[in-house]
Amino acid sequence: MTTTPSFNSWVICPQPNPQANLRLFCFPYAGGNSAIFRTWPNGLPSNVEVCAVEYPGRGRQIKSAPLTRLEPLVEAIAPLLIPYLDKPFAFFGHSMGGLVSFELTHLLRSKYSLTPFHLFISARRAPQIPLTKPPLHVLSDADLQDELHTLNGTPKAVLETPELMQIFLPILRADFAVLETYIYTQKQPLECPITVFGGLQDREVSHEEMQAWQEQTIAAFSLHEFNGDHFFIHSHQELLLLKLISQGLQMRQRSW
Repeated sequence: MTTTPSFNSWVICPQPNPQANLRLFCFPYAGGNSAIFRTWPNGLPSNVEVCAVEYPGRGRQIKSAPLTRLEPLVEAIAPLLIPYLDKPFAFFGHSMGGLVSFELTHLLRSKYSLTPFHLFISARRAPQIPLTKPPLHVLSDADLQDELHTLNGTPKAVLETPELMQIFLPILRADFAVLETYIYTQKQPLECPITVFGGLQDREVSHEEMQAWQEQTIAAFSLHEFNGDHFFIHSHQELLLLKLISQGLQMRQRSW
């Protein structure tokens, strides 16, 4: 029997589950941390172990400087994930996490000959679609804070507390830089299924931009949309976990 690997600050398993035969790795959105996924094990089948990836600069990596480019971030994550990939695994990424998990999937395939059995992408446009809006990471602190009010992803208590914003803004600015400096390089499509989730009221990502993920796989593709904004991951967590991700994971188990 295999067990959960020893602790490292990059991979947080909120409820270690040595009996699990699947691992679901979860990648946060910009400004987020592993705590977003702390309750997810309660909503998934008992054979699934949830492992959340902690980016530098937050949570248990609060003392590490946040990275500002995607390639170094993915290259740092990959080797630390390897000890956890002794079981079938899937990736879930929301917004920034969707792009991180996609590029990590390609790196694992090319460098380690490893591939997740399913890629779940949430609230993120397909990587081949270029950025059209002005970059946020170059804004002044005041202008960036104004943008955060419209995105609806930062708690009001944080936005209205200068001491917290002093900590939070550099992290968020670094994450936006990761996204806004990303340049897509065409690669061979993936061989794992891709399931995409989106919010019908999401002003950041359109239906067409999410549908375009279909070009990134030669396996099955599906798109599911909810009544919600960019952060439907919170308002529709139960449906997301029980009805959709769980179904995708259980389909994998039945195929063995």
